[in-house]
Amino acid sequence: MAEALPPLFLADEAATRRLAEDVAVRLRPGDVVALGGGLGAGKTSFARALLRALADDPALEVPSPTFTLVQPYRLRFPVAHFDLYRLGGPDELDELGFEEAIDEGAVLVEWPERAADRIPADALHIVLALAGSGRRVTFSAGGSWPARLRRSRAARAFLDRSGFADARRRPLQGDASTRIYERVATEAAKAVLMDAPERKHGPPLRHGRSYDSLAGRAMDVRPFVAMGEALRGLGLSAPARIADDLEAGFLLVEDLGSTGLLDAEGAPVPERYAAAIDVLAAIHAERRPVGLPLPDGSVHALPHYDREALLVEVELLPLHYAPHATGAALPEAAFSAFEAIWTRLAARLATAERSWVLRDFHSPNLLWLPEREGLARIGILDHQDALAGPSAYDVASLALDARVDISPELEAWLVARYVAARRRLSSGFDETGFFEAYAIAGAQRNAKVLGAFARLAAQGRPEYLRHIPRVRGYLTRLFAEPVLAAIAGWHARHLPL
Repeated sequence: MAEALPPLFLADEAATRRLAEDVAVRLRPGDVVALGGGLGAGKTSFARALLRALADDPALEVPSPTFTLVQPYRLRFPVAHFDLYRLGGPDELDELGFEEAIDEGAVLVEWPERAADRIPADALHIVLALAGSGRRVTFSAGGSWPARLRRSRAARAFLDRSGFADARRRPLQGDASTRIYERVATEAAKAVLMDAPERKHGPPLRHGRSYDSLAGRAMDVRPFVAMGEALRGLGLSAPARIADDLEAGFLLVEDLGSTGLLDAEGAPVPERYAAAIDVLAAIHAERRPVGLPLPDGSVHALPHYDREALLVEVELLPLHYAPHATGAALPEAAFSAFEAIWTRLAARLATAERSWVLRDFHSPNLLWLPEREGLARIGILDHQDALAGPSAYDVASLALDARVDISPELEAWLVARYVAARRRLSSGFDETGFFEAYAIAGAQRNAKVLGAFARLAAQGRPEYLRHIPRVRGYLTRLFAEPVLAAIAGWHARHLPL
């Protein structure tokens, strides 16, 4: 059932743009935004501002579709702009591809009343009316829109009180989590807004603990703040904190740009990967504290990457990847054998050198900052799920990057560079122990990733399927290591790669 939300008064076109951006940053595929109001009320102006925000192009040509009835846009996802003023009847929507447009992306609809009952119940209805020199806006929202719109307005209020009043908001490509990122800018400054409200634990899996609890995943923004401060304390380039509301889950941080570790064709740039490997060697060269101070004087204790965390992650493979690959659940005996092998591997990994594990230290979360020097040339974005665990884990995360093809030659070169740096920086570096830990951690990570990507695809994120062949290839590569003979044999018997 639709919920009425508090009305707004928009004093001018700038206020209309602000509201359109507040909606745009929360728009997602499958959404319908119904724009009501009389002639000249500002429906097309609102739609134009929303589309320009999605395109990150203030000059995007957005003609009124009064005569064409529909105008499609290929933006972050497809968006179709309908104007139904000249619609002969609801049946004509089929000819226009109305349902297909909703299935493929998002839809903006002017004169939605002409669609009769074809507007979905979970749509966001925005009605604009002239009011003096401005506009009065009323809202009726279904589905998840009430919560999304309230959260977006709360983010706008946070920006206003943080020195970013009237900031332009642009959606940024997010990660596989529920966090939302935006690039915000005024005439004088720019930043990135991180919207990460405190999450609730899911159902208990074992020992009364949820997946997030077992895996040591962050439930709020405090771990991100703590690890960011710790990394900057080492002279590394984690985004500097500009403003925060830790209770609400809003962070405003330095915008480090968008140049990553890949070239224009999406291939890894060895120089940039080498600099990232050097960052890891520097972090691992000394013992690092497990307790990390927060600005409010409290301390964030890094969770330990222990047996429970390793197992609950690696079990994503039999639980989600196996049904994806075979169409059936794994037999109980095969699952038990898998768990037994990984229990033994986790015990071996527990004896390896330990340090900070940033966990997703690979190309989507790293930036190239050529204007900086030395280790500061690598921007480190994603570290809220950091743990205390095997140093080799992040090396495997980078040298076997799940999002881009890393050749055996580049992998070997990066690992050799890391080992050489550790020999130089650390007395007593255990090279043999490192290689064993690298093999186990790399296999655990890539098995987990296979399961996670299969689960995301089953949840409506098919874009992750394209990475699965690469990750299978990495596992096959790792299974040549003697320490992984048992799990390689298990796969040969139960789940060939």
